[in-house]
Amino acid sequence: QVQLVESGGGVVQAGGSLRLACAFSGRTFSSYAMGWFRQAPGLAREFVAVITGSGGSSTYLNSVKGRFTISRDNAKNTVYLQMNSLKPEDTAVYYCAADRNYSDFPGGPYGMDYWGKGTLVTVSS
Repeated sequence: QVQLVESGGGVVQAGGSLRLACAFSGRTFSSYAMGWFRQAPGLAREFVAVITGSGGSSTYLNSVKGRFTISRDNAKNTVYLQMNSLKPEDTAVYYCAADRNYSDFPGGPYGMDYWGKGTLVTVSS
C-alpha cells in the first residue's frame, strides 16, 4: 500500500518562502505522477501542481505560476513544492497526491489513487 507523508508546512510572512516535501513508499515511485493540492478553510480542494513520473513535465495552477516550483527526486522517493513570494491567499492545508495518470490532476481532486494527510501553510500579512 502506498503511503504519502508531507512535511515542511509552517507559518511565514507574506513574501517569504517555504519548501514542502512528500515522502512516498510502498510502490515504484517513478511509475506515478505526483502532485499537490490545497484546501483553504471553507473552500474546495484545488489543484496546485503536478509533475510526471520522470520529472520531465509539469503543470501549475495559474495563480502560482512563476512563484511555485514542483520537483522530484526519484532516488529519494520524494516530491517537493518550492513556494516563493507567498501571499496570504496561499494559506491552506497542502496535500500530496499520487496517481498513474498525469492528466487526471488538473481537473480536480477526484479519482486520485493516493493522498497524504496534509500539511498546514499559513501566510501572514
